[in-house]
Amino acid sequence: MKSAATTMNLQVNPNTQNYDITYHELRFTVDPNNATPYISGVVKTTFTALSNMSTVTFDMATALVVSSVTMNSANLTFSQANYELVINLPTTLSTGNSATVIITYAGSPPQTQGAFTRSTHNGTPVIFTLSEPYGARDWWPCKQDLNDKVNMVDIYITAPSSYVSVANGFEQSVTTVGSNKTTYFKHSYPIPAYLVAIAVTNYQIYNQQGGLGTLMSPYFPIINYLYPESYSSATTATQLGTTPTIINLYESILEPYPFRNEKYGHAQFGWGGGMEHTTVSFMGSFGRDLIAHEMAHQWFGDKITCGTWKDIWLNEGLTEYMAGLVYENLDGAAAFVSWKADKITNITSQTAGYVYLQDSDLTNVNRIFSSRLTYNKGSMVTHMLRWKMGDTAFFQALRNYLADPSLAYGYAVTTNLKSHLENVYGSSLTEFFNDWLYNQGYPSYNIVAQNWGAGQAKITVNQTQSDASVSFFEMPLQIRFTGAGGVIHDVVIDNTSNGQQFVVSVPFTVTGVEFDPNKHIISKNNTVTLGR
Repeated sequence: MKSAATTMNLQVNPNTQNYDITYHELRFTVDPNNATPYISGVVKTTFTALSNMSTVTFDMATALVVSSVTMNSANLTFSQANYELVINLPTTLSTGNSATVIITYAGSPPQTQGAFTRSTHNGTPVIFTLSEPYGARDWWPCKQDLNDKVNMVDIYITAPSSYVSVANGFEQSVTTVGSNKTTYFKHSYPIPAYLVAIAVTNYQIYNQQGGLGTLMSPYFPIINYLYPESYSSATTATQLGTTPTIINLYESILEPYPFRNEKYGHAQFGWGGGMEHTTVSFMGSFGRDLIAHEMAHQWFGDKITCGTWKDIWLNEGLTEYMAGLVYENLDGAAAFVSWKADKITNITSQTAGYVYLQDSDLTNVNRIFSSRLTYNKGSMVTHMLRWKMGDTAFFQALRNYLADPSLAYGYAVTTNLKSHLENVYGSSLTEFFNDWLYNQGYPSYNIVAQNWGAGQAKITVNQTQSDASVSFFEMPLQIRFTGAGGVIHDVVIDNTSNGQQFVVSVPFTVTGVEFDPNKHIISKNNTVTLGR
């Protein structure tokens, strides 16, 4: 779960669609010792007009009070209302031209979404942020729609010198003045507003190294910011010790880590789960599953970000499946089957539910981040694509998707991924996407098998659906035959209609039949009969 709020009113802000942000310099001053959450900031923003502009509008909580806005050292007039900051430009900015404004503000960020939190750990104050999906505007003036990544950000955090600050990108310098110090981070990759993050407390730093270490892909730093009371447990082999192994696995499956010129890392924070802020995942704990999930977001969610929240499965479903591949590659086939079985049990605990969201879902954060549908069904649908396409085609399509210059470090929607999958697969996946992503439910199979002459078996397949939105789920099915002495023979049949019959070769007399032994299909209440 990525936000404390259950529902909120948010539409794409039409008043922020007429410009493209190219740069932010973010200067934040915070003090964890203040019991009340509070931030003061100076935000310099460079933007390019997409149409003629006489005003520029930023998303910003009205509780944050702007004291001045300047352009070229001249004061500009502005107004604040309804979560907007509207700045009056001195002259009309023509299409294609750029301008820079500097906004100075301060205030107590709204606590409705938990986007800016002041808390304690083991008695020590801590400040951390988590803006997904709609919280960035609660603590700084931004454009938080999913259509405009900022090309580069410089982040300066000023806090009491006894504390350690962390943000996206790579630390450039630390400057101490009196009782405060300013830590400067530079992030030189495109980033959406919701992935910008800061945290400040008495962190201890634990350094690791990632990367496969080839000539083309050298090593890169993994920097972990830990609560002192958690340091000894977090740095064990079974917790953070797994990080280099997992990130190297992902590089071997996908491509080099997308932000190699900076860092990867973790920063401990007060939520129970994690959040994939670019280059530094904020972590409530350091179990392998959480490390694997948040890390995979650096590819799916951070390098390529869902273009609308309706496409959130592109972030969460693909990422959760990558965490499943950790089971497959590090623990073995049986562990992976068990992982998939657990997903299927959760998915089929209800008969309906779609992966691709509807417009009406977008004010419900609990629905956007549904563990059953967005994460678990999204991940198993990803596996079923692999099962349908075959390993070689599936993983090549993922790599092509990540490398697509029109998507890389930008945004994607579901049809973008579908096109890459189809290009490699060589056939349409429209029916698959309609059945498993856009519509609802799952199949229940009735399998009847019988020995059919020497060296053959006959299989008859029937199917019912848990939800009327799908008339039939067409999928390849794995059937396992067993014989005397425990011998096993697996076959795959392409089930496209009810009552379909298959005669398959089996090199022994069949004494037992099992459906989908490796859990390739979301299904429930299946029956298997060995006939005579």
